[in-house]
Amino acid sequence: MKRKDLEHALLQNQNGFSLIEILIALTLLALAGTFVASKMFERYNEGQVSSTKIQMSTLEELLKEFRRKCNFYPSTEQGLEALVTKPSGGRECKDYPQNGFVEGNQVPKDPWDHDFVYESDGKTFNISSLGADGEVGGAGTDADIYLRAKSAPAKDAPAKEDTSSSTQPPTAGGQGENEATPQ
Repeated sequence: MKRKDLEHALLQNQNGFSLIEILIALTLLALAGTFVASKMFERYNEGQVSSTKIQMSTLEELLKEFRRKCNFYPSTEQGLEALVTKPSGGRECKDYPQNGFVEGNQVPKDPWDHDFVYESDGKTFNISSLGADGEVGGAGTDADIYLRAKSAPAKDAPAKEDTSSSTQPPTAGGQGENEATPQ
């Protein structure tokens, strides 16, 4: 066989990709896609947690405004609903705004569409989100997120309250283990 014919025959056999080469390329693409998708999902979950902290900070500000107008925080029984409609039981708020404290007349829910948990003794309060699973406890995005007001100023005192948020419940000392300033 002539050399030219031999080169032509070899080149003819290598015009396409082999099945193994195609499978290797598809496997690499699938692995890269899985990595990218997991990072996107992780960022999405981080966004949900950040959004929860922002909503809790907003609720904190609304509760402070409630206290400035009413001279007390809503009781646990009155709950966050007291920001929307004037409480009928318990202490009376004489300066309650006609349209309440929340625009849209609805208490916001956390990003996982669960109600925030509110507890108060009238002087301080705790707000928590039960995370993605909506149940107490959990890890990752299922972890509970807490915001606790540590002290409440007098009605005429400057409105500076010390608050913190955490994924750990408040302990006897008043703070969770991983406290962080709300964003």
